[in-house]
Order: sequence, then structure tokens, then C-alpha cells
Amino acid sequence: MFFSMLYFVIRNTSDDFMKVIIGLGNPGSKYLFTRHNAGFMVVDKFALSVEVVKEHTKWWGLVKKVLYKGSEVIIVKPLTYMNKSGIAAEEILRLACEEPENMLVVHDDLDLPVGRLRVVRKGGSGGHKGVNSIIGAIGTNEFPRLKIGIGRPLRGESIYNYVLSPPYEDELDKFYKTLEKGVEALGVILEHGIEEAMNRFNGLML
Repeated sequence: MFFSMLYFVIRNTSDDFMKVIIGLGNPGSKYLFTRHNAGFMVVDKFALSVEVVKEHTKWWGLVKKVLYKGSEVIIVKPLTYMNKSGIAAEEILRLACEEPENMLVVHDDLDLPVGRLRVVRKGGSGGHKGVNSIIGAIGTNEFPRLKIGIGRPLRGESIYNYVLSPPYEDELDKFYKTLEKGVEALGVILEHGIEEAMNRFNGLML
């Protein structure tokens, strides 16, 4: 069975065994290149580099079953909108019979500047409504995250308008390079585990 667009089943060489990865964002062309869709963009870019075996749609998400370096991977992108991301997360864990610690969530982060990534094992939502929805739905904050820096507003706009807008023109190049590093970090997490990814990427500044 498959789930919503970022769930990975894969074997890696570390003690971590990441089986579920959820990329957060909002569906629809209106939100396609907005800051809040950084999670979607990272997992979409990752999917372009692998062989797609099967894909289909659930009411709560888009699903791609792919092969990553010989291992089966299921990529899930929720269609429940950001504030209800927990619906997809709960469904994925239930259908996959997995524990939250085997689920990685990829999402944007206001508290990291553009050009920064952060990999963490667990923690609060930091005010991120998608992450907060997941914590509420599955009843724990003990699941790892890959955070993509989007920075904070510089031109007087509200947080709401800021996250639902594309990056500033003078940040575009750095923003897309950050996404590429996010894709690279995903590969490291899947092959070598959370600790290795933390060591490689948490101090990085593009």
C-alpha cells in the first residue's frame, strides 16, 4: 500500500532505519514556488533522480513508488494542505505499521536564513503549522526533520503572506541552491543516517 508524497522504505548503513519521509507543502499551482512549499520542492527534485516504478493518488496525497540505489522507496506528498498535514502522517504510519521515529519530515523553517539546512532527531514545531498538525495527530514530537531555511520577512509583510510568496528576487539563486543541498541531505540520511547528515549539513552556510 502507498501513502501521501514523501514516504521512503530503504535500508541504510547506519543505526537509523528511515522508512517514512513526508515533504510538506500546499497543493495547486497557486502555491507551487512559494517558500512554504520548500518541502515539496526538495522531494520533487529527489524524485527526478530515481526510477519511478508506480504512482497513484490517494485523497490525502500523491504517491510514487521508486527505486533508490536498488532499494524500494515510497515518496509521499500530502494533499491535505499544510495546516492538516497530520492527517497524511497518521495515515502513513498506520498503513506502513511504522513508528514515528522512522518518519522524516522535510519542511521550510523561518528561523533559518536562506542558505541554511538543519537536521534534527526530534523537537517542537517551532510554530510551523504543518509540523504542529503532525505532532497533534500522531501524539509525539519524537520524529526527525530536515529543515530548509527560508528566513524571515524583510519588507514589512506578514508571516502569512511571506511564506505563501516566492522568495525575493535577490535570494532566488541561494534559495534554489539550498533546495539542491536539501536533496543531497536526503540522500545522506537514507544511506548513512541522521547523525552523518547532521555532521555534514547543520554547519553549512551557502
